[in-house]
Amino acid sequence: MKFTAGQIAGILEGEVHGNPEIAVHKLAKIEEGEEGSLTFLANPKYTSFIYKTKASVTIVNKSFVPEQDLDTTLIKVEDAYKSFSKLLEYYNQVKNNKVGIEEPVFKSESATYGTDVYIGAFAYLGNNVSLGDNVKIYPNVYIGDNVKIGDSVTIFAGAKVYSETIIGNNCVVNSGSVLGADGFGFAPNENGEFAKVPQTGNVILEDNVDIGAGTTIDRATLGSTILRKGVKLDNQIQIAHNVEIGEHTVIAAQTGIAGSTKIGKHCMIGGQVGIVGHIVIGDNVKIQAQSGIGRNVKDNEVLQGSPALNYGDYNKSYVHFKNLPRIISRIDTLEKKD
Repeated sequence: MKFTAGQIAGILEGEVHGNPEIAVHKLAKIEEGEEGSLTFLANPKYTSFIYKTKASVTIVNKSFVPEQDLDTTLIKVEDAYKSFSKLLEYYNQVKNNKVGIEEPVFKSESATYGTDVYIGAFAYLGNNVSLGDNVKIYPNVYIGDNVKIGDSVTIFAGAKVYSETIIGNNCVVNSGSVLGADGFGFAPNENGEFAKVPQTGNVILEDNVDIGAGTTIDRATLGSTILRKGVKLDNQIQIAHNVEIGEHTVIAAQTGIAGSTKIGKHCMIGGQVGIVGHIVIGDNVKIQAQSGIGRNVKDNEVLQGSPALNYGDYNKSYVHFKNLPRIISRIDTLEKKD
């Protein structure tokens, strides 16, 4: 796709300084810009690169005044960073605006879908599947029976959506994710063997939820595993059965949350965090990467460590921990003197 500087300025409500007809077809960092690319300058640390860049078009703040001659056409806007982000979003919408049904696709006769739908080759839609308007189902996606998907949802190639799952509006499910697989439910018998406990619930994603690549969300044993509106999950996260995650909570990669834990809204959870089951984590909680959470957590706590401590206490304790060999040596010396 090609866009002229004039077209881009129209999208961003900016002003062109240079050639409005010059065209770009790709994006680049300012230090790596080349002919035909679009870049931006927002951080003053990178100002020197604008005089060297080969990018055809550069988005800058209106306050920018060049001190040397430029080879790039400028588009001046109120906020270069926000405008570039807006342009990325627009670019993604255009790039992903696929419509139509490719072949071969399996669609149950009872499956229904709205307008402007895209269904990629080798996708599978089971019985009573319902897709809203502007839904994009990429190739090799599996959608099981009785799944309901709202409007403007994108499910990328190879994702699996098991039966009874409910997905709200404006959600994104990335490649390799699995929604609604059985939870890890097994009960020991008198012989020490483990028998499977049927997992009869489902998974619910409310509106504006993003699921990263390779993330797995287990169906509930009874009831629902629920991600409330605005939740954002990174890649390779494990959410166990009957977990509930509150509105606008964000979780980084490789975190694991055990069954029936409830997490509040507006929490921020770092990568590789482990959270035990059947606990309650409050609102606005921040958990640093690689922490282990084994207890209930009150609102607004900031935690680090395994088992996790208050963030400030952890840092104070760590000072002593790293000095422990020297402290032990001093104690040994004192004991010898006695």
